[in-house]
Amino acid sequence: MKLKVLFVIVHDDKADFYSSVIQSHQVNIQLRMPAQGTTHLILNYLGLVERPKTIFFCPVREDEAKTLINLLGELFQKGKDYKGVAFTVPMSSIIGTLSYGFLGNDHRTVKEEA
Repeated sequence: MKLKVLFVIVHDDKADFYSSVIQSHQVNIQLRMPAQGTTHLILNYLGLVERPKTIFFCPVREDEAKTLINLLGELFQKGKDYKGVAFTVPMSSIIGTLSYGFLGNDHRTVKEEA
């Protein structure tokens, strides 16, 4: 199974909610980073405050990526507070079977201790 990198951008106060949704789809690693939208300069000029954002970077199996993107799309429609952006980018290469197994949540590649 091929891997993809899932990028999700959501409002900062909903980051924990989306983190649990992502984790429920066999994602072993999530990198979260704070971010700002591109309109922050204009909003600051007008005296308005933009809501902080969180960006997730997550390796996910290709089959789970499609399901997860569809689910996130449905959740983004729940209301103004749940809006976000989600997309995937293919991962072209990974060195090592164990690394691939961990990132893809493939338990067949994990070595058992004797």
